Amino acid sequence: MLEFPIHLETEKQFNEIAQSIPYQTIQYKDVAITIKRLDQIHPAISGNKFFKLKYNFSQAKNLGYKGVLTFGGAFSNHIAATAFAAQLFGFKSLGIIRGEELQSHPYNATLTFAHEYGMQFSFISREQYRQKNQVDFIEQLKTNYPDYYLIPEGGTNDLAILGCQEILSPSDLQDYQTICCAVGTGGTISGIIESCQPHHQVLGFSALKGDFLTREVQQFTSKKNWKIIDDYCCGGYAKVTAELINFIRSFEQKYQIPLEQIYTGKLLMGIFDLVDQGKFPSKVLVIHSGGLQGRSSII
Repeated sequence: MLEFPIHLETEKQFNEIAQSIPYQTIQYKDVAITIKRLDQIHPAISGNKFFKLKYNFSQAKNLGYKGVLTFGGAFSNHIAATAFAAQLFGFKSLGIIRGEELQSHPYNATLTFAHEYGMQFSFISREQYRQKNQVDFIEQLKTNYPDYYLIPEGGTNDLAILGCQEILSPSDLQDYQTICCAVGTGGTISGIIESCQPHHQVLGFSALKGDFLTREVQQFTSKKNWKIIDDYCCGGYAKVTAELINFIRSFEQKYQIPLEQIYTGKLLMGIFDLVDQGKFPSKVLVIHSGGLQGRSSII
C-alpha cells in the first residue's frame, strides 16, 4: 500500500464529514439492489470526489502548498468539489478549463459554483488541454504556479486510489460479492478493486466509449476480478439518448433517488438491463458516486 505522512487535522476534518453514509435498497424483479449513497456525504464535496481528494489535500498540507491546481471541463464534478474543498481547508484554487472559447461566455452552473468558492480559471484550447499529462506541460505549470499542488483531471492518482479504497466498509465486503460503480477516469473503480478480495466481482459501467479505460485501470491494479462495460455509455462521454432520459425520469419517480445523465443514470440503466437479461445475482451493491451538480435541466 502507498504510504505517506498524513496531515492529521485534514484527515480528521474529512473523517468527521463522512461519519455516516446512508444505504437504500430497492427491489427490481428478483434482484435486491443496495445503493450506497455517496452523494449524501456532503452537499458539495460529495460522492467519489470526497475520497479522491482526501489524501491529496492531506499531502498538499504536508508539503506546505498555498493552493491547489487541477483540470476539467465546464461541467466537471471534480472542478466543483475541488473549489469547495480548497476554500474549506484554506487553499487557493485554480482550474485549467478545457475550451478557450468559454472565457467569453457566461459561466454555467458548475463554473459559477466553483468561482463562488474562490476558484480562478485558466481557459485553454482543446489542443492544449490534450497535453495535460505531458511532462513539459506539467513542468511549465509548476514553474508558473510554484505554490500550487497539482491534482490531475478527475482527481485520479495514487493518493486518490488510496482514498477510494475506503469507499467499501468491512461489512460491505462481507455482505456483497458483486459491486457496481460508474467509471470516468478509472480512479474510483481502481480503489474499489484494490479493497476487494478475489471472490468479489467488480463491474464498472463506463461513461465513455472504447476499451482504453481497461488499460487505464490495469495501471493501478494487478487484480483480475473486474470488468468494464461500455454498452450503456450512449455513444460517449456526456452524450445522452431519449432512452436514458426516460429511464432516469422513471427511476427517480419510482425510487426517489436522484441521478444524473453523465454517470449514475447510465450505471443504473445498465444494471436494470442486465437484470432484465437474467445476468445478475440476487443482490448487488451499487456505489452512487454523486455528481448531481452536473445534472442536466432536460431530466
